[in-house]
Amino acid sequence: MQMITNKQIENAMTITLPNELPDMPKFDDTVRRAPDRGYRLSSDQTKLALKNALRYVPEQYHEQMLPEFLQELKERGRIYGYRWYPKHPIEGKAIEDYDGTCVATKALQVMIDNNLNIDVALYPYELVTYGETGQVCANWMQYHLIKSYLKKMTDQQTLVIESGHPVGLFKSKKSAPRVIITNGLLVGEYDNIDDWEIGEQLGVTNYGQMTAGGWMYIGPQGIVHGTFNTLLNAGRLKLGLAAEDDLTGKLFVTSGLGGMSGAQGKAGEIANAVTIVSEVDMSRINTRLQQGWISNLANTPESAVKLANTYLDAKKGTSIAYHGNIVDLLEYMEKQNISIDLLSDQTSCHNVYDGGYCPVDMSFEERTTLLSQNKTAFKESVDSTLKRHFNVIKKLTAKGTYFFDYGNSFMKAIYDSGIKEISKNGIDDKDGFIWPSYVEDIMGPMLFDYGYGPFRWVCLSHKHSDLIKTDQAAMEVIDPTRRYQDLDNYNWIKDAEKNQLVVGTEARILYQDASGREKIALKFNELVRSGEIGPIMLGRDHHDVSGTDSPFRETANIKDGSNITADMATQCFAGNAARGMTLVTLHNGGGVGIGKAINGGFGLVLDGSSECDDIIKSAISWDTMGGVARRSWARNDNAILTAIEFNNSHKDFDHITLPYLVDDTLFSNIVD
Repeated sequence: MQMITNKQIENAMTITLPNELPDMPKFDDTVRRAPDRGYRLSSDQTKLALKNALRYVPEQYHEQMLPEFLQELKERGRIYGYRWYPKHPIEGKAIEDYDGTCVATKALQVMIDNNLNIDVALYPYELVTYGETGQVCANWMQYHLIKSYLKKMTDQQTLVIESGHPVGLFKSKKSAPRVIITNGLLVGEYDNIDDWEIGEQLGVTNYGQMTAGGWMYIGPQGIVHGTFNTLLNAGRLKLGLAAEDDLTGKLFVTSGLGGMSGAQGKAGEIANAVTIVSEVDMSRINTRLQQGWISNLANTPESAVKLANTYLDAKKGTSIAYHGNIVDLLEYMEKQNISIDLLSDQTSCHNVYDGGYCPVDMSFEERTTLLSQNKTAFKESVDSTLKRHFNVIKKLTAKGTYFFDYGNSFMKAIYDSGIKEISKNGIDDKDGFIWPSYVEDIMGPMLFDYGYGPFRWVCLSHKHSDLIKTDQAAMEVIDPTRRYQDLDNYNWIKDAEKNQLVVGTEARILYQDASGREKIALKFNELVRSGEIGPIMLGRDHHDVSGTDSPFRETANIKDGSNITADMATQCFAGNAARGMTLVTLHNGGGVGIGKAINGGFGLVLDGSSECDDIIKSAISWDTMGGVARRSWARNDNAILTAIEFNNSHKDFDHITLPYLVDDTLFSNIVD
């Protein structure tokens, strides 16, 4: 058998890390850092993790890097390759500032760097964009290799990335995706948090969240619109608001000011609610105060309630960050008989035992220390807090508060902690829980079933003037008289500039249905073609009509038993690849955790070409209507009506299978 040498390997590659070891960078102490994720590998597994990291590095540096990687593993619980952190600040620059052979590969570099911008990312030094663990890729060696591939590849090649690792370039064609990404996909037997954590410590899997590992995150703006829609529709469903009303005089209480949850205060203000958001990490509060996404700070439950009452009496919306634990706040409000109209939670409960949820009766700093030093005690404290949280919500809902799970796996975390009382069927979690998911009650029937979801775009020129032009173009396309959803969306985009939503590069989110997305995309591509604006990256959150299968969130209002399947997200991913989207992604986990969701997303670069028009006409409709078809087949009324309308208007090329309805009286004589 021939001995393979590293010289042979090096000679066979043209894209590698530079053949020199960079100096260790100096990190800014004021920038948030990810907590120690825990180190629990065996001796053999530790050797394997080190070998896995060293395979990115030229052989002459292995001896020097071995103790450095080992230190990272033991002190941080992961090997990040800190030495390869870029020397210059990362931000999404203008597309012409990037090297590349085509618009698409430059555009993808903009998206990656925007995800890791210090002003955007939750833990930028650990490549975490949001959601406590959602990473662009797993380490900085991967980051540099991916960027090198994107600089050199052509529009006749496809880059394959598996859990952050750039597998390589493969010949394809111009109409094929430029990049295909998968993250965290595990074989069923090992699709659980324990095996995933071992895999991540070994460096062989990555948690992409939804838009972190899919490179489509646009800062908290990405969820502001959805939260705005959720709050308005919760008011219509539960508080008796008319279609034209806002949340004036209503109190919304929640928790979390991180990457995604940071949108809650801003969305509440736009809906004119008085919003109190509890957050234990003062650095996150400071970030939102500096960005203007939170307007007030309170350090005690008493002062938070007093301030809220002042604004409620004045019928004026505002947002208040309460620096403290949500359980303390809710217990105080319940004892004082404070009326809460809308109540939710958006802590990172998909990662409840790894820092995503802070136990009560300890500071954020004490939480971080306990998590690092005694994970068993930390877990016990989390479970105890979850029980108190559950009990106080029970008391509040009995008094008339409307509580909804905000898709962060909060109720699942309560169930998994041993509180089976939260199960809807009293047996298991397959039918959901005693309180609704916001998708089950609100987003599903009132938005997703019609095809409305988080359509978004990024102005790759980095020019604010381009963003203004796209806002105006989108307004011209929307008919606010068609449905109340269209009126909401029209008002949203009309006020977007006033509400100062941009964090990071110039981007916008706008909920739209299939026809609205297609019309807007074609209009944008026309503007690019005419030279009025620069290229656009089009995409969406994976949290959408067809992007995600998750029984506790995106598919919570699917009641035909198929909520445990993952066919829709997988077909969405494959269909987008077949239709030529620039970027296609498929992840395990999303916002609810490993094993609890499969989600797929896309990115499409609008370069003004006629070929791009063709992709828009075939792919945008498919991406949305595949989900409407699934929801229609589950016998969701609004989805059936939407599918009927689609079949009638798309007779030449498209056809959705519709369900025959069954009369429940047929079952009256059937004995259980």
